[in-house]
Amino acid sequence: MPPRRIEDAEGRAALVAVQQGTTARPALATAVRWSLQRLAEDVPGNSVEVRVPPFAAVQAVPGPRHTRGTPPNVVETDASTWLALATGELRWDEAVAQSRISASGSRADLTAFLPVRLSV
Repeated sequence: MPPRRIEDAEGRAALVAVQQGTTARPALATAVRWSLQRLAEDVPGNSVEVRVPPFAAVQAVPGPRHTRGTPPNVVETDASTWLALATGELRWDEAVAQSRISASGSRADLTAFLPVRLSV
């Protein structure tokens, strides 16, 4: 069964709540999942797996598809870093320089796809 699609209004409300300082885990989870959902919709593909544990992971970016095991192109970060990247509050190169991202593989640079288009 595919994961439930988060409606834009619900995702936006959760993101605003997090940006305003809420520490409620459901709001953080919804904001992360929604922003990853938006990334996957805007940059469809299967060549990069973007992971934000423990909340979600998506595959995005056009290119070769992996079928078994750990994908060759993986981006992993924490929720606050991901949301800062997704909203444009943090640039990719800054996050990499601060070791806030683990990125492996030749396609794992998401600079061209950030910030995520969160307004519809």
